[in-house]
Amino acid sequence: MGWGIKLTDEQWDELDRVRFTTRSADVFRNCLIILKSDSRDTIASIAEELGCSADTVVRARRGYRKGGVAALMPAKPPGRPTRATPAFLAEMRRAAVPATLGYGFSTWSVARLAAHLAKTTGVPRFSDDQLGRLLRRERFSFQRPKHTLKGKRDETAYQAAKAELIVLKKKR
Repeated sequence: MGWGIKLTDEQWDELDRVRFTTRSADVFRNCLIILKSDSRDTIASIAEELGCSADTVVRARRGYRKGGVAALMPAKPPGRPTRATPAFLAEMRRAAVPATLGYGFSTWSVARLAAHLAKTTGVPRFSDDQLGRLLRRERFSFQRPKHTLKGKRDETAYQAAKAELIVLKKKR
């Protein structure tokens, strides 16, 4: 059984301020854990009411005791640092208009953009999914390309074949 936390009015107000200004569900939940601990709720009842584990309640309370409100913020997740350096992201933003780079098309496919960025930045090629996430993070919109033969066919031959088809259909 854990010990409750006794909060002063200032601490209560600070937790409320953080709780109502945060966009993180984890921070909101951690603030609620501390506020409920002040009202002498048990660890099990707090966990059940908030839909988290008892270990989460214990961890949030321990963190608050040691580090205050700052300890309620989630730590940066572990993992490898991204290969998308600031220089890479700047080049990605600059390449938004391919016609200015001398290409004969006006919109990128994600695969084509990935190949261009790998060539110009020297950063190994990102997968299409990862590059799509980077584009969304930078607030770029993209769709899958519409594959058509328009512009690739011989229009005069197409019109002749179309006229011949109409004639053949009328002969039936």
